[in-house]
Amino acid sequence: MSGLPPGMILVLGALALPLVRGRLRQLLVVALPVASYAHMLALPADLSVGAELFGYALEPVRVDRLSLVWGHVFHIVAILTAIYALRVKGATEHVAGLTYAGSAIAAAFAGDLITLFVFWELTAVTSVFLIWARPGARSRRAGLRYLVIQVASGVLLLAGSVLTYLERGSLAFDHLGLSGPGSVLIFLAFGIKAAFPLLHNWLQDAYPEATVAGTVFLSAFTTKLAIYALARAFPGTAILIPIGALMTLFPIVYAVIENDLRRVLAYSLNNQLGFMVVGIGIGTELSLNGTAAHAFAHIIYKALLFMAMGAVLHRTGTIKASALGGLYKSMPLTAACCIVGSLSISGFPLFSGFVSKSMILSAGAEAHMLVLSLALLVASAGVVDHSGIKIPFFAFFAHDSGRRVEEAPWNMLLAMGAAAAICIGLGVYPQPLYDLLPYPVSYVPYTTAHVVTSLELLLFAALAFAFLYRSGRYPAEIESVNLDFDWTYRRLAPRAVAAARRRLAALHAAAARRLDAARRRLLRSLERTYGPSGLLGEPWPTGTTALWAAVLLAAYLILSYL
Repeated sequence: MSGLPPGMILVLGALALPLVRGRLRQLLVVALPVASYAHMLALPADLSVGAELFGYALEPVRVDRLSLVWGHVFHIVAILTAIYALRVKGATEHVAGLTYAGSAIAAAFAGDLITLFVFWELTAVTSVFLIWARPGARSRRAGLRYLVIQVASGVLLLAGSVLTYLERGSLAFDHLGLSGPGSVLIFLAFGIKAAFPLLHNWLQDAYPEATVAGTVFLSAFTTKLAIYALARAFPGTAILIPIGALMTLFPIVYAVIENDLRRVLAYSLNNQLGFMVVGIGIGTELSLNGTAAHAFAHIIYKALLFMAMGAVLHRTGTIKASALGGLYKSMPLTAACCIVGSLSISGFPLFSGFVSKSMILSAGAEAHMLVLSLALLVASAGVVDHSGIKIPFFAFFAHDSGRRVEEAPWNMLLAMGAAAAICIGLGVYPQPLYDLLPYPVSYVPYTTAHVVTSLELLLFAALAFAFLYRSGRYPAEIESVNLDFDWTYRRLAPRAVAAARRRLAALHAAAARRLDAARRRLLRSLERTYGPSGLLGEPWPTGTTALWAAVLLAAYLILSYL
């Protein structure tokens, strides 16, 4: 079993799910990620398994401290999401969700670029069924767009891997840097899955269109696998710092004005990914530890928030902020779990986000990056507004929508309760998380400066929200379409192409008309000259013809003697 990549138990075991039904399937859905986790825990901490394929040296299994961070949290969230999805009746979501989780786990332990590519593409092919499992034309179209983008990322990864092999003579998946065209293509492939600015809209397009449980699965694996890949191959790459800073800032406005609460969380996901990308770009031990810790904490609390919103959607049939409110009366436990997730993502002391995000902020301060530190503080205040306050406020409080529904099913509550317990546990006692990180940790999160700064930031953001909301200046929660960069290629580009085609058609028609008019003029001129009534059209008399022949012959003879 040591030669079996971690996660393959999930991939292979999921294939048996359609063969069983009822309680047995539910038992298997939870048992598979548990068994896969046990398999990973049994592996040596420095295991490396080599293989050869068509003369190429591969490393399908590589266990080290960096891969283990993602291995632990991927398995934990797979178990929680499996419990959350227990009541899903169809086998499609279970099979897709577990194979997706298993392929992401296996990718995190890949030691070569070809193995990484195989599982990279498997995550794309399996995860799209979590979107298509939700009936409706919107989900079908969003899933197709999602699949095109994800497969394109894999194509870039494969092309970059081939070029890298030609440049270096090795397929090892380790530090690459931006040293050649191959590594640039790989960087772009990772950037697509990490939802870099201008490459991010597949996330907001697809995640809200997935099923209730599917969105939870999606929130945990694809983008965080990309963060792992960036941390493995491009630590200390300076361009990642401005990219990450921009990722933390631009989603704030969109999240504030968005009415679909799952789409708000999708924009918030962009924001949090930005902190991790910045940490990778800084490249110090503290920042890379911060990235790994924040990825761990983020996967859990973001899954918790998507679980809470999924429970609301499951019970009410809508996730629009304009149609919700007052649900704390009928879903108090879901509301409590959502608040825990909101406090965690806000970085409130005693919750998981505080002990992880502060490491990245401290790394930026230690590197004397003043502008970056200010940008991250602004981004932190923004996330308090749109995820820390807006999500629970408009879903469970705000105005009373009059909806009275049942509390979330027991399995959803169990998964949310366990995730909330982890968020609180890591916030109160972060040492178990710090012990997992790639480098030794001497960081102390609960210093006076950290706590006071965090509380001041949280208080400022809360007061700003309260003032804007009470004064009527906060953007109204209404049905609307918010234009993001995808408008340029989903609306503007097709319209521009259609307009260009119409213009070319008009030019072609005008040119054809002009050519036809010229042809007609030429024919008329020839008709006048050579037609029956033209100068050269009537036969000449014999005498006239003989005279002109003599004249031409004389001219020819004169010219020939000159």
